[in-house]
Amino acid sequence: MKSKFFFSFSLIFLLDQFIKFLFLSGFEYKSKCISLILAINKGVAFSMFSFLGNSLKFIQLFLILGLFIYFIKEKIILKHPILSGILFGAAVSNLFDRFVRGGVVDYVYWHCGFNFAIFNFADTMIDFSILGLFYFYFLKKNDKISM
Repeated sequence: MKSKFFFSFSLIFLLDQFIKFLFLSGFEYKSKCISLILAINKGVAFSMFSFLGNSLKFIQLFLILGLFIYFIKEKIILKHPILSGILFGAAVSNLFDRFVRGGVVDYVYWHCGFNFAIFNFADTMIDFSILGLFYFYFLKKNDKISM
């Protein structure tokens, strides 16, 4: 189980950092509905809490550590090592950006019909893992599959 957690954690972290490196190196793509452009987000979703400045990264660090302790205590990592690894790999990747780059590297901007927040691969993986955990803990009655 530990190897599944560490593999999925490492895979998501490294893949996300590689994609961000491409955008930091100047990659861009624009179309009618989507733009892949570099943005450094100093806040969280929709740039909320950007007024916290440098403190935000430490708040997120403590939140991630607290959640990690909770996942260990409740044995969620043992029950769902892949989903847990995806969640923490993505969260740590965004946190790494805050410490190294001063904000989270975002690059996916949807603007077809309505303007949506700019986001990145890690944000998507966080959403995916939370939906997966929600499914296993609230919708699925018989939890025999470990993901």
